[in-house]
Amino acid sequence: MSEYVTVERRGEVAVVIIDNPPVNALSLHMREPLFAALVEFNGDASVKAVVVACAGRTFVSGADISEFGSPKSLQSPNLPELCAKLETLSKPSVAAIHGTALGGGFELALSCHYRVADKGAKVGLPEVHLGLIPGSGGTVRLPRAVGAIKALDMIISGKPIGAEEAKTVGAVDAVAEADLVEAAVEFARLKVAEGAPLIAVRDREEWRDKDRASLEGFDQAAAAHAKKARGLEAPVRCAEAVRNSLTMDFDDALLKEREIFLALLSGDQSKAQRHLFFAEREAAKVPGVGKEVAARDVKHIGVIGAGTMGGGIAMAFANGGLAVTVLEMNEEALDRGFATIRRNYEGSIKRGSLSEKQMEERLGRFSRTTDYGDLADCDLIIEAVFEEMAIKKEVFAKIEAVAKPGAIMATNTSYLDVDEIAASTDRPGDVVGLHFFSPANVMKLLEIVRGRETAPDVIATALALGRRIAKVPVVVGVCHGFVGNRMLAARSAENEALLLEGATPEQIDRVFTDFGWPMGPFAMGDLAGLDIGWRNRKALGTTAVIADALCEMGRYGQKTQKGLYFYEEGSRAPKPDPEVNRLIEEKAREAGIERREISDREITERTLYPMINEGARILEEGIALRASDIDVVWIYGYGFPRGKGGPMFFADLEGLPKIVERLEHWHARTGNAVFEPARTLKEAANSGTRLASMKSSA
Repeated sequence: MSEYVTVERRGEVAVVIIDNPPVNALSLHMREPLFAALVEFNGDASVKAVVVACAGRTFVSGADISEFGSPKSLQSPNLPELCAKLETLSKPSVAAIHGTALGGGFELALSCHYRVADKGAKVGLPEVHLGLIPGSGGTVRLPRAVGAIKALDMIISGKPIGAEEAKTVGAVDAVAEADLVEAAVEFARLKVAEGAPLIAVRDREEWRDKDRASLEGFDQAAAAHAKKARGLEAPVRCAEAVRNSLTMDFDDALLKEREIFLALLSGDQSKAQRHLFFAEREAAKVPGVGKEVAARDVKHIGVIGAGTMGGGIAMAFANGGLAVTVLEMNEEALDRGFATIRRNYEGSIKRGSLSEKQMEERLGRFSRTTDYGDLADCDLIIEAVFEEMAIKKEVFAKIEAVAKPGAIMATNTSYLDVDEIAASTDRPGDVVGLHFFSPANVMKLLEIVRGRETAPDVIATALALGRRIAKVPVVVGVCHGFVGNRMLAARSAENEALLLEGATPEQIDRVFTDFGWPMGPFAMGDLAGLDIGWRNRKALGTTAVIADALCEMGRYGQKTQKGLYFYEEGSRAPKPDPEVNRLIEEKAREAGIERREISDREITERTLYPMINEGARILEEGIALRASDIDVVWIYGYGFPRGKGGPMFFADLEGLPKIVERLEHWHARTGNAVFEPARTLKEAANSGTRLASMKSSA
């Protein structure tokens, strides 16, 4: 019928094969011939059943996201029309699912009378990750197949489920043991032979009757999900749409679902989350590291240091199925490190995210040593020792002495010059920065720091490894703090000045959490430990008046129950501390600062705008390849609110001319260099260029 949709006749069963590489997305050029085929078969008496299958590695993986918001997405036949045509066929329709049936692909499958999946298939509705709800019947049909509470969990989490679970809960009707399409054809023949009445998913009432009788239970589940939404609209609207499937008739609920979908589609949050979807994929594209550059083979990892960072890094690699040798200076340090690793795994078991068997499998991938010679067989060795250049160089000398030819030598430094570390070795091409974020076994971001001499295949290997261990890798250049920590320093530059001038820690933290951050900077400092920053400042010869004074008083944060806040025994809840307020007032008097009322808006302008400004400088210098890479770093590494798309995307929403004007205002008032507008930022503001779409020209 077309290059995207072909038909095979297997006796009385018509098999429609979708072939729209690479993932069979529901583009208009595919929807048109598919719709035409369904119309034809519905009127063909020789066709007794229809099987919808896909070529390639997957079933329909979802809608064509590039069409969102364009006329093509609405042009007939749109996806809702395609789904309606499928479920009103006068003969059995069967979806043959392999790979993934996600989003619109799963909505298409739910519109068939039946679904047959192969053993490795997964199904799900992940639209929430794009700031949307399913918009073509997912919130109305899935509850009729699996029940409202299971549907709510699947839709709000966005997580796909495997074929066996899908069959257990009712999302698919059969799991194929052998040839999928043949199994689907046989399933269709059986239904024709049975001659049973065709009941579309939309007309199923068993689950709906049960769920309507216990709306209170559904509302409690929806409220629990809403608490976790953190200001995101889509999860709340998902719950609303699923509830509508219980309280409205099908067609009314379907219309309301589409109304909610289109409202979210035009909103800033969905635009932000769709920006991140493409940004994450763009981050994998690195100049000079194309498909022709083969990654090195990595099976065995060496990790130097079993402390908080080293242990977390080792867990990340072990979780990814790699053998890991952990080196420490003595057995006591190894004992402490491995005790923490086991406790972390046991915590996952208690939370239900890991089984006892999985824990033992992962622990079985570890070995321990105090001898550098035991790292000789490692394909990659990463150090996670103190942030001091002399120590890093000493460790790298020991690594180089034992590392086999072709082994990658990595540093987990957060700030230090990777080129200087590489230059201390005889093989700088094998040296790379792998900046994990704490806790390294949990946090998704991996900053891959590309040194001046780092070989292209080392970068290719780091990217592949990052994906293997479920990280989001972003390649960055060498400078103090790279992308994330350099911008963090700019964001933090005015924190103490704001305190001295009249703000309180709790006010500043509230402004941050109101914006959507999971924590404010002072609560975060207490959590991480104020002594860490204190030690770094001493090494750099810098000071922070209030933070240094707190550390001198032994107030290191939660670990000492006192930092910028007070913490009751066994509690992580920060409480304002009059002693800290007195200290701030005293330091202000010593500096001759007259305290005044500070507005929430001023706090935002003096913290968030410098961070955006520093991001523009980073782009100018080529430390980041794309502005969107900066957004990925901040979303996955620092908790920037997803619904705002990252600092560079948010800057466009906020308005670049406004940001430049306020930076100039604060630069004139304070003289602080973080407020001097970057050339790139000013040029973008003057030309109307979107900052988030810019690429580095350095």
